[in-house]
Amino acid sequence: MDKRALVERAGRGDHDAFAVLATAASARLDAAARLILRDPELARDAVQNTLVRAWRDLPGLRDPDRFDAWLHRLLVNSSLDEARRRRRRPVQVELLSFDGPARGDASADLADRDLVERALIRLQPESRALVVLHYYLGYPLPDAATSLGISLPAAKSRLHRAMLGLRLSMTADASVVPQRGGRPT
Repeated sequence: MDKRALVERAGRGDHDAFAVLATAASARLDAAARLILRDPELARDAVQNTLVRAWRDLPGLRDPDRFDAWLHRLLVNSSLDEARRRRRRPVQVELLSFDGPARGDASADLADRDLVERALIRLQPESRALVVLHYYLGYPLPDAATSLGISLPAAKSRLHRAMLGLRLSMTADASVVPQRGGRPT
């Protein structure tokens, strides 16, 4: 059965059709929420809230072909709601330094990913959501702007500032990460 038919059936209250749609989308929603929120527990809460809202609001979806974009917008909104709630209850975690991988080490990719993730977490949730929509989920910038409810010029400006912040953060982190032997790079 095609996705459009599943969306239409779920919109009429078919639990099984919605379960198929939710199962197909849950891994991608969870990955996007983790990138936005940087916390697996909060990400699971955001995905759960997204799916609850989707079930409740699905009868009002006018274009079943836009189900994925609509679901991602619900996820971004739920993730930003979770981020706002978390801001009211800040949790501080001490990060310990580590010896970076040796040159040519297979774990270099993991260290690079860690560097990107540490830079990404320093962004505001709204900027992080835009970066995730555009670079991770592959949305064209106009679609990402629409999903976030902002204008295209605002999205371009926010993305530019976010990427500049990521570059600066990654450059600063890379310059203080000690290499083997305890010497900074």
